[in-house]
Amino acid sequence: MAEIRIDKYLSVALSISRNEAKALLKGGKITADSKVVLKPETKVSETAEVKCGTETLSYKKHIYILMNKPEGILSASTDKRVKTVVDILPPHLKRAGLFPVGRLDKNTTGLLIITDDGDFGHKVTSPKSLIEKRYLAGLDGEVKPEYIELFKKGITLADGSECMSADLEILQGNNAIVTIREGKYHQIKRMFGVVGLGVNTLKRLSIGKLELPPDLQNGQVVELNPTQIQQIFE
Repeated sequence: MAEIRIDKYLSVALSISRNEAKALLKGGKITADSKVVLKPETKVSETAEVKCGTETLSYKKHIYILMNKPEGILSASTDKRVKTVVDILPPHLKRAGLFPVGRLDKNTTGLLIITDDGDFGHKVTSPKSLIEKRYLAGLDGEVKPEYIELFKKGITLADGSECMSADLEILQGNNAIVTIREGKYHQIKRMFGVVGLGVNTLKRLSIGKLELPPDLQNGQVVELNPTQIQQIFE
């Protein structure tokens, strides 16, 4: 069973700094399996019963958060000029090392995963994984039926780069659902640009079989469980 320093355990479990964790330890407020722990370097099992006073704590090596990203928020961990998706997380979910898995443009909304698991993030965003990502696009003109075959064959962008096969479903009112299996820079906007259409709105609906909950409002988040995480790769 893996062991971890108690100051790191407290930092993660309570969303506090290591110095704050050391202060709690020095004050004799922390117990592990009913024994008072004073030294920050003391190691405990990830499954140990750790308490801060009478509160029982739980340790999660990594956290996986689904956000309905609102418009105007930057998909980044930190930025000195504008708010980021990490900035707007509720305090109880914040911890060191959080980052968005794949970026959504500042004005793109919808499903975004935030985590501190680098291996997971790489697996989701790697083109080799071929994970489908569905978007609802609002266009500034008619989406013609012949575009379906163009997208399926793979659009060649203006700079000469080639896109993988994508699925296009035409909806009413100059709207369409686009499914891609990669993540080039501004890919969907550039794909529609090839056929002379501008993208007015863009919302990500799903990653793999993990869908954006219909009742999750802009800016709201839910913590993902193992079953939901696995849906991404199904």
